[in-house]
Amino acid sequence: MSYASRRFPVGFGRAGLLAGAAVLALAAASPALAQSQPAAPPADANDDGLGEQGFYLEANELIRDDANQVVSAEGDIEVRYRGRTLRANKLVYELKTGVITASENVVIIDPTGAVSFADKMVLDEEMRAGVALGFSTRLEDNTKLAAATAIRRSEAVNELNRAIYTPCEICAENKDKAPTWSIRAEKVVQDRDKRVVYYRNAVIEMFGVPVFYAPAFWHADPSAERASGLLAPKLLYSDRRGISYEQPYAWIISPSQDLVISPQINTKVNPLLNFQWRKRFWSGEINARFGYTYERDIDSNGSRVGKRTSRSYLLGSGDFKIDENWSWGFAAERTSDDLLFDKYDIGDVYQQRGLIPTDDKRLTSQVYAIRQDARSYFSISALSIQGLRPDDDDRTFPLVAPLVEARWEPEGPVFGGRLRLQGSAVALTRDQSQYVASQPGVDSRRVSAQGDWRSTYTFAGGLRLSPFAELRTDVYSLNDLPPPYAPGGDTITRTLGVAGVDVSYPLWRRDGDRTIVLEPLLQVALSPDSDPDSRIPNEDSVVLEFDETNLMRANKFPGFDLYEGGQRINVGGRASVMYDDGRGATLLVGRSFRSKRDLQFPARSGLRSSQSDWIVAAEARPIKGVSFFTRARFDGQDGDVRRIEAGVDVVTNRVDGFIRYLRDNQDITGVQREDLDFAGNVLISGNWGVTFAGVRDVENDVWRRQELGVRYRDDCLDVAVVWVHEETYNRQLGPSDSVILRLKLATLGDKGYSQ
Repeated sequence: MSYASRRFPVGFGRAGLLAGAAVLALAAASPALAQSQPAAPPADANDDGLGEQGFYLEANELIRDDANQVVSAEGDIEVRYRGRTLRANKLVYELKTGVITASENVVIIDPTGAVSFADKMVLDEEMRAGVALGFSTRLEDNTKLAAATAIRRSEAVNELNRAIYTPCEICAENKDKAPTWSIRAEKVVQDRDKRVVYYRNAVIEMFGVPVFYAPAFWHADPSAERASGLLAPKLLYSDRRGISYEQPYAWIISPSQDLVISPQINTKVNPLLNFQWRKRFWSGEINARFGYTYERDIDSNGSRVGKRTSRSYLLGSGDFKIDENWSWGFAAERTSDDLLFDKYDIGDVYQQRGLIPTDDKRLTSQVYAIRQDARSYFSISALSIQGLRPDDDDRTFPLVAPLVEARWEPEGPVFGGRLRLQGSAVALTRDQSQYVASQPGVDSRRVSAQGDWRSTYTFAGGLRLSPFAELRTDVYSLNDLPPPYAPGGDTITRTLGVAGVDVSYPLWRRDGDRTIVLEPLLQVALSPDSDPDSRIPNEDSVVLEFDETNLMRANKFPGFDLYEGGQRINVGGRASVMYDDGRGATLLVGRSFRSKRDLQFPARSGLRSSQSDWIVAAEARPIKGVSFFTRARFDGQDGDVRRIEAGVDVVTNRVDGFIRYLRDNQDITGVQREDLDFAGNVLISGNWGVTFAGVRDVENDVWRRQELGVRYRDDCLDVAVVWVHEETYNRQLGPSDSVILRLKLATLGDKGYSQ
């Protein structure tokens, strides 16, 4: 008998659909080198109304053969079960054996959105075994996988035969065109119990040409959350180490702990053994990297000099919660060799691992505790610094212990405004003077207490007034002062204060699709004249750049040791135009005036005289993907450019890059500086283009770094061959030339082929 468009009872074919969906889903869970897929949502999350056990079958024709115990369906078949949908033109269910056969344009739609196809599927009713013929699938990340057969041998073991995997687009009109890159394997086996995917006779192809062959290899099952196994290797060539191969192995020690062992094998120098250990605790986590080698010193050419010795590094951090408000942590950063990271191309070194930010070519070890809630903040820390720059002497760096910062704001307004109370304390111990090697360094201790108040009043016409007041007391205790001061200790107390008002009057106008804003700015600040005490060492206000960021600040010094005093006025004007489509431009111009000169400002800052330098800053976005910026400081007397920084950023479909130019008549080291640096990628024709970068020391007429290369990029491959020249001298490491292969494959990422 036959039925048209008939719904079957729940009991029929439930296991059949589940088995059919599962055999196709097995491939969606185990593509060669694919990324992990998100877990399927629970049954009750599906909106088809079938629930956990509900089953739906619809077909143009349904035939039941009672004599042979066979039920078959034909024409536009759709079966739904547990969020999966099976479509086919033919389906046969053998009631005696429970075997289900679906054929002709078989399609499986997984709850995650992955779609799989097959010419034919044969499955058992219990879903313990099954076969899909002519199998292919498209996963959520647009990767594709095809196999002659997909076999489900058990609930734990799946097998693909004559499989091919690629994340690249495939042209339906030109099926003979090979994808940019793909992986072919004679057999791919997924073992869920062992959480491993095995490959037999695997070949990586580029544009259809085989470039790498492995008779067997394996990696962790993408469907497993975490599993031990080999990670992607790193292969590169350098003048210092020759050919370098690094093969990481991930060891999952426990659900909360793992260790990555990554030996770096080099042809010119001894191996370097790298480790990364991570462990989560109920209250926090630790992340530590460390490495070790036993080798002589090496130069830019890989020549070994001196005696062999142990060389190592440590980069670690930890962060832990104590309770709702309290936390503590640490950072440990040390190396036995100032040039170890450069010699062995160790990346991601100079990162912030603790409370106190680190600096380029400096390692900071620290321990800290923090308490924070909605209205208060408190931190206490201790830190030490290792310098890796050529002129660094670690004996001149202070040991900071402790460093205390605190602030508290009472709830609600105080005298109609916001009141903030702050405290700070620091103790610095230095072995050697920064300026005279034969003298001991100055040991200093400082305690500061500060209160500042601010309010804002906006009038009907748009005028805005923000009065403010600040009072601070500092107490210094100093030891080992240099001559001509007394060699013993000294205690200094000072009280500082400022009162003033910020005035602004923004004027705006709407003109078609743009908004124009003009805003005059004025700040009046009154305080006693600065009376700097030469006994107080300047530890925290060494770096001072006068620009648009501190133009309207009453105290332009960034730290505590120096403080701006006297009567002064900061004036400026800001103009901006903003278009509805995102284009726009801003311009800020301003300067400072004071009643008398202030010699505690460095001469290079442009703030010493009664009339400061002019500050100009501008930004513009004339078209989508292109933005310009410039900031400059002009001499207040003759208008000469004393410092200028300008640049442009470009991000379009075919061009991305930047250009930066900097000229400073006198930088922090006291010398004139003029630099130009740039980097970019330009697609010239189709997927082909050039990549380039450079750092030019214009003042000394030398290129510090140059890069030029050819690049190919499409949806699944980014490869470049780049010539690099570095004209830098860092002790025994001198200029070098190299040719680098930079390779990124979609879904695989950067596998370490770039330096």
